[in-house]
Amino acid sequence: MSRICELTGKGRQTGHNVSHANNKTKRVFLPNLQNVTLLSEKLDRSFKFRVSTHGLRSVEHNGGLDNWLLKTSDEKLSAQARKIKRELKKAAVAA
Repeated sequence: MSRICELTGKGRQTGHNVSHANNKTKRVFLPNLQNVTLLSEKLDRSFKFRVSTHGLRSVEHNGGLDNWLLKTSDEKLSAQARKIKRELKKAAVAA
């Protein structure tokens, strides 16, 4: 399973461990990913995502999953999130 946030696209970063003697060795910084269940108000369903804590705060700040998906570009979203976004657009047209 890849270590990438399904909503924001945030992934791993590389850097150095730096010792007191200023020796540098490679290391990896991983995003803080959490398994969460988010509710869609318009579709009246819940969806499971693997989301970074930063992404979860962004979703809450934007007023929930529906608003977040509609505002975010498709390049950042996972395949599952893009599918849900299409369903939201269909529901908006039908309503």
